[in-house]
Amino acid sequence: EAAIRAMLRELDPHSSYLNKDEVRAMNEPLQGDFEGIGISFNMVTDTLYVIEVISGGPAQKVGIMPGDKIIYVNDTLIAGVKMSSEEVVKKLRGPKGTTVTVKVLRRGVPRLLEFRIVRDKIPIYSIDASYMADDEIGYIRLSRFAATSANEFREAEEKLKAKGMKKLILDLTGNGGGILQTATDIADEFLDNGKLIVYTEGRAQPRSNFTATSKGQFEQGDLVVLVDESSASASEIVAGAIQDWDRGVIVGRRTFGKGLVQRQLPLPDGTMIRLTVARYYTPSGRCIQRPYKSGDIEAYNMDFFNRYRKGELLHADSIHFPDSLKYKTLVNNRTVYGGGGIMPDYFVPIDTTSLTDLHRDLIAKGIVNRIAIMEVDNRRNSLLKAYPDVDAFKKDYSIPADMVTKMKQMAEEEKVEWDEEEFERSEKLLFTQLKALIARDIYDSSAYFKIINDENEIFQEGLRIIKTPEKYNDLLM
Repeated sequence: EAAIRAMLRELDPHSSYLNKDEVRAMNEPLQGDFEGIGISFNMVTDTLYVIEVISGGPAQKVGIMPGDKIIYVNDTLIAGVKMSSEEVVKKLRGPKGTTVTVKVLRRGVPRLLEFRIVRDKIPIYSIDASYMADDEIGYIRLSRFAATSANEFREAEEKLKAKGMKKLILDLTGNGGGILQTATDIADEFLDNGKLIVYTEGRAQPRSNFTATSKGQFEQGDLVVLVDESSASASEIVAGAIQDWDRGVIVGRRTFGKGLVQRQLPLPDGTMIRLTVARYYTPSGRCIQRPYKSGDIEAYNMDFFNRYRKGELLHADSIHFPDSLKYKTLVNNRTVYGGGGIMPDYFVPIDTTSLTDLHRDLIAKGIVNRIAIMEVDNRRNSLLKAYPDVDAFKKDYSIPADMVTKMKQMAEEEKVEWDEEEFERSEKLLFTQLKALIARDIYDSSAYFKIINDENEIFQEGLRIIKTPEKYNDLLM
């Protein structure tokens, strides 16, 4: 196994060997489902705390509720024994049709409740959030390009249109990619029939074109696509096609630059080799893959830190392109750039003003998340009564002063050095993150993004651009 991995590393950064566990971990999110009981959870002080119960899933059917603490799984104590999340997942998951018995502690109930759950297929949703940013601007955040993502996207699109959507912000920040066909299906939503979306070509692989059909549901209407340095592969295919056809404005930072096409070669023992056979090219002919030196995987993986060190993530004028990497868009003849990744039409630097050592440590130690869970655990019913929907919560809820006191206490327990000046710098961001986490636990993931996007510079710039027709049109000319 080690020899195969070493040999493949010499070819390119993305040819790889996967063992059985790695194959399963890769396939599950791309297939769009797994077999289990249908909950999302956090481990808080060595206890499994149910954050979300999947609608219609096995856990919901038997009565598991958000806020429940799972103490036993099949008579095995999992609370207070320092069991990792991965170990807990192994105990809860299993083949469809098999059963698992859990005992839970529920606030207000003096005894453990026992539930027998029949495992089933559980969908893995790709749409993290979908909501109206104002009366005519919709927002959809896509986390991956899985087998089910295009259908999810169309459903979200239809719901937003029914609410009056005329313009759309598509958020692909942090989206590491997925299935090529899904990327072309989603790009097809925005492009006219016959337009080239992407093509692949390799030394021993003839050119293959992927073109749009007439099925798109949003071929008209202003479009902003949000990207960052973690947007990769399928995300870059969509962003590149939108940019090359002058169909919308790309906002954010230069994308990752992963444009190698892998052929999957399953082996008899359940392992797999993924072998690069071609490259992705945008409609204007730009290669999405960033340059690399064969065999030097460490340098390739350090690209983000090198970009940060050179100032590329902080200042647009730190990014330099030779004339040989200039291309022209296909409608308005704008200059765009090759050389790996998609350079946005409007650059948004990383905002480092709120990112202090204290903020980093509070997040890394899980303190912010634990405080949010404690607030919901203690006040779920009263919060829902006071704020029946996320809009009311966003407008009127404020972080109480005793939460800051608790944060300081937990920081001391975790040996996090409390710096008051750093807290003042990070306070607004910390409070927004706390409020967003509380909203997620009470309502859903859309509620989280509805609040956290108030502190998201890329989203705020995208919203400003799509709200200002003159700015939007200027960026496309």
